[in-house]
Amino acid sequence: MSSLPQSVERPWYREPWPWILMAGPAAVVVAGFATLWIAASTADGLVAEDYYRQGLAINRVLAREHLAARLGISARAEPGAGRLVVRLEGRIAPPPALTAWLAHATRAGHDMRLRLARAPDGTYAAAMPRSLPAGHWHVSIEDPGRDWRVTGMWPGSAQPFTLSGSR
Repeated sequence: MSSLPQSVERPWYREPWPWILMAGPAAVVVAGFATLWIAASTADGLVAEDYYRQGLAINRVLAREHLAARLGISARAEPGAGRLVVRLEGRIAPPPALTAWLAHATRAGHDMRLRLARAPDGTYAAAMPRSLPAGHWHVSIEDPGRDWRVTGMWPGSAQPFTLSGSR
């Protein structure tokens, strides 16, 4: 009689190699369905529906920024506890109000428009939501007649920042 151990045959599902080999394709299928769900359930916030008309209007926008630069207009914005205070400088008569556009760099659903009313001390102020999403914001301030516009970036912190026209 032989004293060699006899091999015991196990069913295939008790072996590790078939499961290891099936794990890769199964992960790809799950990731594909997750990607499909994300694509179907979220909006394409960065794509403008009227991109052609916006492209044609860019020269008018640039002319407004160039006018602000020629007039030496700049704005010092000071975000605070639920308020945005703006100090305007330049060779212009102070308008009765300003319009501020705050556009989140990646989330179009959080964009907002603020009307900044002129205070007796010459500053402009508006109420602002206390909790804003983190991230960078594109900020532009313009006069009521939409003759000039100053722009800048705001990192979303409570630190003051400056906006100016393009040169």
